[in-house]
Amino acid sequence: MSKTFNIAVFSGDGIGPEIMAPTLDLLRGLGHDFAFHDCPAGAASYRECDADLPERSLATARAADAILLSALGDPAVRKPDGTELTPQIDLRIALDLYAGVRPVRIVPGMRTPLALPEGKTVDFVLIRESTEGLFHTRNRGRVEPDLAEETLRLTRKSTARVCDFAFRMARERLAEGHPGRVTSVDKANVFRAFAFWRGIFDEVAGGYPDLTADHAYVDAMALWMVIRPWDWDVMVTENMFGDILSDLGAGLMGGLGMAPSADIGEDHAVFQPCHGSAPDIAGRGVANPFAMILSASMMLDWLGRRYDAPDLLRDAARVRAAVDGCIVAGETTGDLGGMLDTRGAAAAVMARL
Repeated sequence: MSKTFNIAVFSGDGIGPEIMAPTLDLLRGLGHDFAFHDCPAGAASYRECDADLPERSLATARAADAILLSALGDPAVRKPDGTELTPQIDLRIALDLYAGVRPVRIVPGMRTPLALPEGKTVDFVLIRESTEGLFHTRNRGRVEPDLAEETLRLTRKSTARVCDFAFRMARERLAEGHPGRVTSVDKANVFRAFAFWRGIFDEVAGGYPDLTADHAYVDAMALWMVIRPWDWDVMVTENMFGDILSDLGAGLMGGLGMAPSADIGEDHAVFQPCHGSAPDIAGRGVANPFAMILSASMMLDWLGRRYDAPDLLRDAARVRAAVDGCIVAGETTGDLGGMLDTRGAAAAVMARL
C-alpha cells in the first residue's frame, strides 16, 4: 500500500539514543515510507524544561501512526516525593494503552539459564493489563508516618477488553500453529478482586469455543515458567503481576537485552524494549540493541495487521529471523557472550536482511 507512516520517536535517556539510532537506520533500509518525529521526554527533558513528558511530545505521539520508545528515565533524577520519572506509564494512561504485550521466545543458540529438554521450544506471550490494577493509585497512594497503602482496582470494562485481546491474539497464533490456549494468571484463592477478574475471564472465554481457556495462580505460574515454560501459549494478567512475570520471562531469554514489548490500545500503540536506560554503561557502545530492534519488528507487525499491509508483515518476520540468525551465529553483544558493540550487532542484523 502507498502510505506514509508517521512514527513518534522517543530516543530516551542513557543507552536509549544508542540503541534507537541503529534501529531507525534498519527501518529506513527496509524501503517503507516512514516519517520519524523526534519526541523529547525522560530525565534529560525533565532537567531542561521540568517536564518528563512535554505536551508537545504527547501531542506528536497522539497524532502518530505508531510510537517507538527507547529507554527512558535515570534513577539519579527523581521527583520531589522520591519516586523515579515514569513518562512511559504516563503515556500508557494518556493514550489508554491497556494491553501490554511481552513475548517470550527462546531460539536455538540463545543464552538461557534453562536446560531445555530435547525437542522443547519456548514461545509464549504474556498480556498485561496496563491501565489499572495495583498501579491504580500510582503517585496518589496514602502515606503516613506509621502506615502506607495503595489500592488495587479492577473494572469490568478494562478486564474484559484485555481478556478479549488475549483471546484474539491466541486465535491469530492458532492459525500460525500455536496451541490456541489462554491462561488467566490471578490470585483468586485469596483476593475477591481476582475472583471478580476470573469470572470476567470465563465470560469472555465463552465467546471463543475454538480456544482452550484455563487458570493459574500467579505464584504457581512463577514456578511453572521456570520448570516447564514450553507449556504456555498466551497468558493474561493484572498490571503488577504482569510487571513482575515479564521480567521473569526476560530472564528466561538470557536478560532484558532480548526482551521487546508493546503497549497497545484501540487507536495507539507504543513499542519499546523492556529494559531501562542503564546509565552505568551509557556512552560505552556496549548496549544490546536487539530488544529495541525486536520492538520495531513488533511495530511492523502491528502496522501490517492494522493497515492490511503484507509487506510490513513480511518484513516483521524477516527482522525477527535476522536477529535469530545473529544469535545462532554468536553475532551479539557481550551480555549474550558475543564480541560486538552496539553498532556492530545492529549492523549484523542489517547484513542478514
